[in-house]
Amino acid sequence: MPQRGRTTSNSATLGDQAVQRGVGGETHQVAGGDVASLTTAQGTPVADDQNSLRAGGRGPTLLEDQHFREKIFHFDHERIPERVVHARGFGAHGFFETYESLADITRADIFQRAGERTDAFVRFSTVAGSKGSADVARDVRGFAVKLYTREGNWDLVGNNIPVFFIQDAIKFPDLIHAAKPEPDRGFPQAQTAHDNFWDFISLTPESMNMVMWIMSDRTIPRSFRTMEGFGVHTFRLLDADGKATFVKFHWKPKQGLQSVVWNEAVKLNGADPDFHRRDLWDAIQGGDYPEWELGLQLFDDGFAERFEFDVLDATKIIPEEEVPVRIVGRLVLDRCVDNFFAETEQVAFHTGSIPPGIDFTNDPLLQGRNFSYLDTQLKRLGSVNFTHLPINAPRCPVHHFQQDGHMAFRNPTGRANYEPNSWGPAMGGPREDPRRGFTSFAEPVDGTKSRVRSETFADHYSQARQFYLSQTPVEQVHIGKALVFELSKVETPAIRQRMVAHLRNIDESLAQTVCDGLRLGELPEPAEAAREPIDLAASPKLSIILNGPDSFRGRKLGILVTDGVDAQLLAALQGAAKAEGAKVEIVAPAVGGVAADDGSWIEARQKVDGGPSVLYDAVAVLASADGGTQLAADPAARDFVSDAYAHCKFIAYTTGASPLLEKAGISADLDEGCIAYSDPSGAAAFIARCRQLRFWSREAPP
Repeated sequence: MPQRGRTTSNSATLGDQAVQRGVGGETHQVAGGDVASLTTAQGTPVADDQNSLRAGGRGPTLLEDQHFREKIFHFDHERIPERVVHARGFGAHGFFETYESLADITRADIFQRAGERTDAFVRFSTVAGSKGSADVARDVRGFAVKLYTREGNWDLVGNNIPVFFIQDAIKFPDLIHAAKPEPDRGFPQAQTAHDNFWDFISLTPESMNMVMWIMSDRTIPRSFRTMEGFGVHTFRLLDADGKATFVKFHWKPKQGLQSVVWNEAVKLNGADPDFHRRDLWDAIQGGDYPEWELGLQLFDDGFAERFEFDVLDATKIIPEEEVPVRIVGRLVLDRCVDNFFAETEQVAFHTGSIPPGIDFTNDPLLQGRNFSYLDTQLKRLGSVNFTHLPINAPRCPVHHFQQDGHMAFRNPTGRANYEPNSWGPAMGGPREDPRRGFTSFAEPVDGTKSRVRSETFADHYSQARQFYLSQTPVEQVHIGKALVFELSKVETPAIRQRMVAHLRNIDESLAQTVCDGLRLGELPEPAEAAREPIDLAASPKLSIILNGPDSFRGRKLGILVTDGVDAQLLAALQGAAKAEGAKVEIVAPAVGGVAADDGSWIEARQKVDGGPSVLYDAVAVLASADGGTQLAADPAARDFVSDAYAHCKFIAYTTGASPLLEKAGISADLDEGCIAYSDPSGAAAFIARCRQLRFWSREAPP
């Protein structure tokens, strides 16, 4: 591992725009004129707004850092009652089942007995949008899991992306302020395609790995059910003797990975802004319970020393090729909430809620999160007694001397409300339990009290390059298009230039693509790198397409039908989909349904202009000759097939649908992803083709 030195600054190199820090209430010179000195709310000038105060470059964050405390305190209390971040969420109940005893590496009770089930509650969310924003915004997804263990609640508060934008929690308010609607105009909502966000990012090189992730299809998932989840940080597992093992937590979806494409996401938000919520609700209500497997990346101090990057740096991953993921259990969601407000809205997660046998590291982002969450719960839920709410209450015995406060459902009984006391077991209440109680890893701590960041955090481009090169050509194209779109909404040319300068340190062809897409002319000089990037081996596990499902199970087929539809063809297709474990939705010119060729009545779930093809993973058009001619005159029907084609979906069609395909402009471009369907025996073959989810060859080559 690189030598652990320290650096006093981690901000971007701004050339002639470099800020010269001032003192007191004075102004100081920057390019363009005088600027006021940054101060605390008490007026104290701030010398360093980039780093928390810690004991040594890799040491723990210190409680006495009042600038950080004030900044996080104010940030946590900015909104009422909606969450500042992760406001739009959807939750469900379930259980976690342990596959095997892990007593050899942790004394955490949840991992002691194979086959044991622990109650769980999971809340998925977007980060930047308000409660009323749409589901399929390009955004990181929260993946927060509350496990009600026998020794207290364990909150694994993660995301669907394993890295984060920043290395130090003191920058979290700045990141979220930059991503949220611009304060003078109150928009844009639930999107990062604006000046403030990219200005901050372009001045924060440590964000570049995250930029690759958020510009990939990871931030426009098809479903909560097809997302990975990550604990992001490095934690520790402690065994009964106090021996520590480093761990990173992964949730692997058994449904496989799947995302949508950008044009599809835009139309989905218009067609159904509750798309992700509805998908999870329908799956659970229909008995198709989503499952994830919990995986652990386990490593020791020796690996941490050898690894090219600092394991305390939340902007970095440990590739699975270097430390394989050990699967140790499964998470199943099998029950929807009874009341959205009481459960999904009032659930309170806290990274500091961990049971004995799990412990923290000195990751400065994790240390700050541990400090922040209690303030958030007090502001949102109005009381220190938020743990009394049923959704937050532990499912194990609770004994302490905390009392009173707003909305206290329970208080200590008897004489004693303090400890130690001399009243004995009957009246004296609970006592410390050195054997079962939580103990922290006995890590030696020594360092100079200062605002510094370890030099081992200084490589900002190597893993960003690795992520990009680990994508398939199709995914690389999507990243380039996403960057062009986002930066095209940035009105300040200098910000676009700065971002392309960063991209040159990641991949020259990507930088050129974005430069050409924005018509910047010549490529800017590469951004100055704090540490020269290194070439890393590609990691196939980072690709969505390479880690997709092996079946069409859990997906949805949309079948557009007309009067006179061949009843045998329809029944065969419905049967093949059901056998695969997929859902079918009938779409028709009128929601009442259609009359089939055998005289039977086919009920429809969607009217064609209310059931566009973006709602489905694959589509079929089963039209009679007259029905196909009528559909060809309907703009919504033409959009149904043209969008499905543009989004690379598999399309089955009957001869009667030919006028519609011709009118939609795709009849001359039919490819192997478009399957003629004229015999019931072909239904199973079509569904088998749909297992690939997309016919990516339809996209223009890079």
